[in-house]
Amino acid sequence: MIIKPLGHSCFLLKESTGTTVVTDPYFSDIGIKLPPVSADIVTVSHHHNDHDNVKAVSGNPLVIDSPGMFEVKGVHIMGVDAKHDEHNGKLRGSNIIFNFRMDGVNVCHLGDVGHKPSPLMIEAIGPVDVLLIPVGGNFTIDAEIAKEYVDRLMPSVVIPMHYKKDSINLDIEKVDAFLDFFEEDDVMYVESKEIEFDRADFDDEYNTKVLIFED
Repeated sequence: MIIKPLGHSCFLLKESTGTTVVTDPYFSDIGIKLPPVSADIVTVSHHHNDHDNVKAVSGNPLVIDSPGMFEVKGVHIMGVDAKHDEHNGKLRGSNIIFNFRMDGVNVCHLGDVGHKPSPLMIEAIGPVDVLLIPVGGNFTIDAEIAKEYVDRLMPSVVIPMHYKKDSINLDIEKVDAFLDFFEEDDVMYVESKEIEFDRADFDDEYNTKVLIFED
């Protein structure tokens, strides 16, 4: 399977069969423009403008914006109910965590989760090979709580998202504070626009690596 960051919390996930998922497409008022993209499925963690520009995705995709179990063209998707803040959603509403199984790889997109992980939540999310996690704070969890999610979910690969970079005009922090929790050798900078995984990449002993995609 292929993972291609499209900016902010938006990723293109592509299975070897060609089935394509786009997560949390955004409007350009956040300071960056979503590149042209087509998909079979679009997932929306919550209906805020930096996660909900569904109309920008071509291909007449199926939109999934609720918790539950789904299977679309061989891709298994599980949506887990969570909250956008530490006050049971009273400040910013609900958030859906999505776990995708593609080519035998479990990819978890935490959306704009805004609270600490609970044992029940970790159990509901299930196994995670690749974790797409917000780290910028203010509107989501901050670097410290993000590291707690990593420790609890134990993914092999972590890809930070929803942090200050480029011309994004949101009041969020850069990725640096999150990276400070990891050894230098465990942080890898990816020069390509996308990365490919298969099940065999995750058969070795657990050792989390953080991937940062360079512009």
